[in-house]
Amino acid sequence: MTVMTQNNQSKNLVAAEATVHRSQHDIRAHNQAIILSAAEEEFVLQSYRGATMQGIADRAGLPKANIHYYFKNKRNLYKVVLRSIIEEWNTGLVTMTVDSDPKTVIEKFVRTKLHQAFAHPNRHKLFAVEVIGGAPHLHDFMSTTMKEWALDKAQVMTTWHEQGKIGIADPLQLLILIWATTQRYAEFETEIIGLLQKDAYDREDEARAADFLVPFILRGCGIE
Repeated sequence: MTVMTQNNQSKNLVAAEATVHRSQHDIRAHNQAIILSAAEEEFVLQSYRGATMQGIADRAGLPKANIHYYFKNKRNLYKVVLRSIIEEWNTGLVTMTVDSDPKTVIEKFVRTKLHQAFAHPNRHKLFAVEVIGGAPHLHDFMSTTMKEWALDKAQVMTTWHEQGKIGIADPLQLLILIWATTQRYAEFETEIIGLLQKDAYDREDEARAADFLVPFILRGCGIE
């Protein structure tokens, strides 16, 4: 066997091993995504206390053993679901500085929060249920990351107010208002759909909400 042949065989073996590794990684990621989606729905419908690993497995269409293999136990799975929700929200949050244009920033923030509410209502419902229950699994996040984020944004908006760019002197109230008005569409989905006399949201509902809320909130900030 020549050196060239040996080298080619080694390269083929490495390539085959890499393909197997990628395939296993893809399968793992796929199964985890299915489980997280099923767990999200199960926790919303049954609450953390009422949800079971078997119920999540049935909803995911996977053996219960698979759920335990990937996430060990219900508590760990619940915390992973909450963490994935928070990470998704954080990536969608706007980056703002004192030099940013207030109108652009506030409009983007409102539209982003609305899109998240319409696209993933269960995530907002689960977050709301956790907070209503005293946030036992989110206490650290709320007392550190969330608090720091809110105070940082509030400080920027306070500077905007001092510069005469917005008319809001209490920016924390503005953040609370935006959270309340946007997340309501997810948390009270059944109520709002009923009021709209529909069976489910459609594509126009998000745009309709945004077209109302954005100018409403901007006017409240003294921005036309």
